[in-house]
Amino acid sequence: MIRQIALTFLFIILYTSTIYSQGWFWQNPLPQGHSLYGISCTDANNGIAVGAYGTILRTTDGGQNWANQSSGTTNRLKGVSFTDSNNGTAVGYSGTIIRTTDGGENWFSQASGTNNVLFDVSFTDSYCGTAVGGEGTILRTTDGGENWFSQLSGTTKLLEGVSFTDSLNGTVAGTRGTILRTTDGGQNWANQSSGTTNRLKGVYFTDSNNGIAVGWYGTILRTTNGGTTWAFQTSGTNYDLFSAYFEDNNTGWVVGAVGIILKTTDGGATWTSQSGETSNYLNGVFFSDTNNGTAVGYGGTIIRTTDGGQNWISQSSGPLYTLQGVSFTDENNGTAVGSGAILRTTDGGVNWIDQSNGISSLLEGVSFTDSDNGTAVGRFGSIYRTTNGGGNWISQTSGITYDLRGVSFTNANNGTACGERGTILRTTDGGDNWISQASGTLNYLWGVSFTDSDNGTVVGEEGTIFRTTNGGQSWISQSSGTIYDLRGVSFTDAIKGTACGEEGTILRTTDGGDNWISQTSGTTYSLLEVFFTDSKNGTVVGPGGTILRTTNGGDNWYIQSSGTGSALMGVSFTDSKNGTVVGRGGTILRTTNGGVTFVEDDNTIPSQPTDFLLSQNYPNPFNPTTKIQYAVSSRQFVSLKVYDVLGNEIATLVNEEKPAGEYSVEFRIDNLELTSGIYFYQLRAGNYIETRKMVLLK
Repeated sequence: MIRQIALTFLFIILYTSTIYSQGWFWQNPLPQGHSLYGISCTDANNGIAVGAYGTILRTTDGGQNWANQSSGTTNRLKGVSFTDSNNGTAVGYSGTIIRTTDGGENWFSQASGTNNVLFDVSFTDSYCGTAVGGEGTILRTTDGGENWFSQLSGTTKLLEGVSFTDSLNGTVAGTRGTILRTTDGGQNWANQSSGTTNRLKGVYFTDSNNGIAVGWYGTILRTTNGGTTWAFQTSGTNYDLFSAYFEDNNTGWVVGAVGIILKTTDGGATWTSQSGETSNYLNGVFFSDTNNGTAVGYGGTIIRTTDGGQNWISQSSGPLYTLQGVSFTDENNGTAVGSGAILRTTDGGVNWIDQSNGISSLLEGVSFTDSDNGTAVGRFGSIYRTTNGGGNWISQTSGITYDLRGVSFTNANNGTACGERGTILRTTDGGDNWISQASGTLNYLWGVSFTDSDNGTVVGEEGTIFRTTNGGQSWISQSSGTIYDLRGVSFTDAIKGTACGEEGTILRTTDGGDNWISQTSGTTYSLLEVFFTDSKNGTVVGPGGTILRTTNGGDNWYIQSSGTGSALMGVSFTDSKNGTVVGRGGTILRTTNGGVTFVEDDNTIPSQPTDFLLSQNYPNPFNPTTKIQYAVSSRQFVSLKVYDVLGNEIATLVNEEKPAGEYSVEFRIDNLELTSGIYFYQLRAGNYIETRKMVLLK
């Protein structure tokens, strides 16, 4: 039996062509918006960048195109080292070490033996490498990472940079001016006098003698004798410096805060500033030769030079403003607003155009009723109105200086805004006049939803819910049953609505709010916004990249993979499939399939019915628990089992007949003697069979 299962896995891995359909994909920034911390290039064309949320980007054409690779982790990756176009290693938070031998097509986890953050890694060939990190951690491998063993550093300082020139000679730099040196592959590490207590963030050597260390407050240190002595160099800046790279003993570059790029052609005797056309922090730099180099940094910043830095060209695009709200009227036309930002698309988000035009207000909410007419509200009573799709935004008089957080229009004329100190404003003439309405509370009101000119609901601080059936002439308090702040509300008709808020709160009413019923969200994150397209299909968003989805009016809520760890603050759908989410760092995510992530196999395996589904487990990697969600479209005998890479059955999670529906099951390893690595879980329901991979990371 075990042999049969192993052969089945082998067949799936080797003989099927698998197409991964990404439920949510990036539209801004591009190619993605997570901060990047490390970069390694093997030649002018091939490079890998790593960053937050397990991000790995790969280019094979000098950065003209960057492709996302699946790292198998959501931990922040801080350092990466490739020795050729195939063999590379990345390290990061929680002792993460991942390895590829095929240029990143597949990344697999390696056991580091530590939970300390690993900041940097340096390989001199495909076998010999060293990683460094928190609490004085130094790890060494001589077999490509199959085994990592700890080395005695003699310090508990944070070690943030490492550079080896061969298998024996290496240098490490860290906090409080720490510099450590080995000439025997790390069997012994000797402390060197740096002459500074500044935090050192990066180190680079071109040979066993010549090296540079950089750090806070513009610190640059240089040695020409293997670190026996370190000399200060004049950087010309007080900003923090994070990374250095030298092509030879004379020519090198340093990058750091506020987009700083410094170059030297005389071994650091003089440093000249270069313009990278960005003010974003640059965390890493790498040159493949004296002309071709790449720097990466905050918000997914990637800049590239082909002339030694005389000109730097951005290979990433899109604004990085925090976006608070979004409103689409059809699958093509939508507007997002935020910190001094108004962005507009007319092609479903393929292109976003900045319409801010000098507007500096922090805008919190936006509502469009058609492709032309829309209103945005924000701090200090700001209200802006457009009647031509954002071609012009006209300031309107709100009559208040309190912050406005939410806005809802049902047609071009009738709209309501809410905000600080129980503020409710109403217009019946497209905002030419805004009239204050008595809410009966001084609590902060975060969200508002109207389904027609009469029926509307506002929600806010400490579980506040108010309801009107006469356009706001009177507002009636409703019992929410919670003391947590409610941040968002969405009604699809006069009686059916959903509110969300702090501590994972989701409330549902089907009688216009006479009764609000608590629903299980499966999270304790604050939920910041909710949007329903009909009585069944809805989406909730929040911090940490949280996206929750229901297709049955909230009876069940399922976690969707957003692909980001950024706080998500606004959501808008035009139907059950097409939706957009916005958030911190200019994040704009788009789905055209309701946010579902699934696997579709070609004709080598019979096609699967689209209404059966096995979702990716969450979290992944996991330890000690993870949730697996699945759906069946008709009554079937369902089997859900976990296997190791050899096909040995580890656990049976489900083994019974199930009616049609959507389910969630928890897999715990508490009583199982499992090691870190790859495991598979397989769903069988009638003729439907699907297998997915998950990673246990201890």
